[in-house]
Amino acid sequence: MEITQGVRFDTLGLSPEIMRALEKKNYQLSTPIQAGCIPPMLDWQDVTAKAPTGTGKTFAFGIPIIEHIDGENDQVQAVILAPTRELAMQITAEMRDLAQFKPGVRMVCLYGGQPIGKQIDALKKRPQIVIATPGRLGDHLKRRTVRIDAVQTAVLDEADRMLDMGFIHDVTRLLDQMKNRKNLGLFSATISREVMDIAWVYQRDAVEITVRPDEENKPDILQYRLETTLDGKVDALEKIITQEQYDRVMIFCNTKGNTERVTKLLQMRGVDAQCIHGDIPQEKREKVMARFRRGELRVFVATDVAARGIDVDDVEAVFNYDVPDENEYYVHRIGRTGRAKRHGAAYTFVTDYPGMVRLNDIAKHTRNQIQPVAFGPDGKLEPMEAK
Repeated sequence: MEITQGVRFDTLGLSPEIMRALEKKNYQLSTPIQAGCIPPMLDWQDVTAKAPTGTGKTFAFGIPIIEHIDGENDQVQAVILAPTRELAMQITAEMRDLAQFKPGVRMVCLYGGQPIGKQIDALKKRPQIVIATPGRLGDHLKRRTVRIDAVQTAVLDEADRMLDMGFIHDVTRLLDQMKNRKNLGLFSATISREVMDIAWVYQRDAVEITVRPDEENKPDILQYRLETTLDGKVDALEKIITQEQYDRVMIFCNTKGNTERVTKLLQMRGVDAQCIHGDIPQEKREKVMARFRRGELRVFVATDVAARGIDVDDVEAVFNYDVPDENEYYVHRIGRTGRAKRHGAAYTFVTDYPGMVRLNDIAKHTRNQIQPVAFGPDGKLEPMEAK
């Protein structure tokens, strides 16, 4: 079933507590994914939802989960699995907002890179909702610090990414232990072979929801391609950020080394930049992300995996410092800008012929128009004829 429109939240039969939380955020109209998923999940049906990033998936499964929680019962009643700690933390923050007026609803976020003792203490408070990365939830089960045999609802968020990252055995082991599960939600940007396998084994008569990135939902992003030298990339970055007076920018690199290098070179030029990648301690990553979310950091540099779960509505521009390795990475990267009906810009730097071939391939397969630009005699960017 393809859903193209949202509905008013007050037509969905939600509790006064959830309506109050939505009103506090000034949300009256749902997104299409929320309109499609909330009713069947409230009815305990399995759901497979395919929708682009940034379409409001957390509320689509979060609202039915919170509505179903029995505050008097201190068993784990719902498990939400996410591929990265950043996404797990973000889901937890949104779920806390939703549950703020529901008495007795407790939740915990479990992920690697944080002392396990702290999480064990949190589990002693008997949360009914567990948001976790698959590996860390598996660790807690081995230690018997959590039980999931009474779970009624399970959700896999960014299911394609989770299974791509090699979590399929962890995920199936966890689902096998949820013997009393009533429904399973699979939320994914793409329905890969592995996602279909999980659906086939673990779901029954699932409601299938598709939200296309149609013209209405499609972000308004101007996309540019700039040919430059390897050494000229940082100069070009600084020039564009300064000329366009961007205050909130994301830069994507393919390697950890490049994120460090770009950040240092920008800092040397007086640009307020910070980076995150897999080797940076979790605490520092969280601080950098929090600064960026609050609008206190101008430039945020990251690898694709580290940046997953960063959900900020007003990123003005995205820079592909390196041409992404995969078409899907390009879509995810540029989708960070042009959200919430704002205009956005995406710039990709190309330094060699293979990079040009790769970008042409991305443009063809993702059906994106990428305008070639160059610095004119006055130092300003101007359009060029495509080669």
